[in-house]
Amino acid sequence: MKFLVASNVLLKQISAINGVVASNPIIPILENILVELTGDRLTLTASDLQTVMTTTLDVEGFENGSIALPARLLLETLRSLPDQPVTIAADAGTFGAEISTQNGRFKLSGENPIDFPRVPEVAKNQSISLSAITLGEAIANTLLAVSNDDMRPAMTGVLIQMMGDHTNFVATDGHRLVRYRRKDIRPESQSSLILPKKALALLKSTLPTMDTVVQVEFSSSNAFFSFQSFQLICRIIDERFPEYENAIPKENNEVVTINRLELLSSVKRISIYSNKTTHQIRLKLTANLLTLSAEDLDYSNEANEALVCEYTGKDMEIGFNAKLISELLSNLSSKSVDIRLSEPNKAGLIIPSDQDEHEDILLLVMPVMLNSYN
Repeated sequence: MKFLVASNVLLKQISAINGVVASNPIIPILENILVELTGDRLTLTASDLQTVMTTTLDVEGFENGSIALPARLLLETLRSLPDQPVTIAADAGTFGAEISTQNGRFKLSGENPIDFPRVPEVAKNQSISLSAITLGEAIANTLLAVSNDDMRPAMTGVLIQMMGDHTNFVATDGHRLVRYRRKDIRPESQSSLILPKKALALLKSTLPTMDTVVQVEFSSSNAFFSFQSFQLICRIIDERFPEYENAIPKENNEVVTINRLELLSSVKRISIYSNKTTHQIRLKLTANLLTLSAEDLDYSNEANEALVCEYTGKDMEIGFNAKLISELLSNLSSKSVDIRLSEPNKAGLIIPSDQDEHEDILLLVMPVMLNSYN
């Protein structure tokens, strides 16, 4: 195998798929990227057995072939080079490779491409097309609430519910829940699946910012995403997602309307004085006034701040984890938010006051038990 390519072009494509490569893979071959040349078309593949990502690019090909090259070594070499044409040649007999530049040569040892896992085929049971921008927004709005608890595998991914007239993207870690609904994604048939966090994070970082069409296809075990020169295949999480709709309260009639950025800034300031383990802050609601406070009893630190808001409900005090509230508010883009509450021991809802006509965002956060300080 032998081909000529601009170093920055190759670096960009390898960087895009390198996130798939695990630091401690199950089998050593997965530390490599599969490089395949057919004519002037180069295909690069990375895999961790659960997620596979491929990309193609045009090069000047001299000799067809394939080899598995160490991802870290290849990436670091290309990063260190100034932008210039590079020639990469591989020996099919020894699996050795050489990178030739204007000023030097770099030899690296590859592996037999036959040992690299095959890219799974997706039986196209269902397919939808959607905008890369829309998919990116759905991922960005839900990814922060995905659980890292491997003991609850269903919650380590995002539930996608295709309902016919809309599509829901749902994530929860048990302390907070995000339901992001798109009214402009209307699949032909109803179905649901759970996609893993790693695959969605890779998609989010790779999706173009322009309005490109993403083709999505599903089978009973895998999901297939195709856009521009990239393809990503991931294994669907075969677990039952919690009945999240039962957790969303229906009687949260105490509604606070407040400027999102003002509230976010206040939460961040007050949280500096909260307990570093619980991150507990107290929200005290009176007529058109929201008072935030925190205290760290171990160091005798305390802070409070009052914000003007729209509120005509009953007086109430409720505690929340400042870190969770801050992350949820930071992830929104609306000017103001409605905080819907019922009782201090029941879940609160955060809903953007001004939403796009095609989207419906609902954030749920569980309260924490308040300390006894006044």
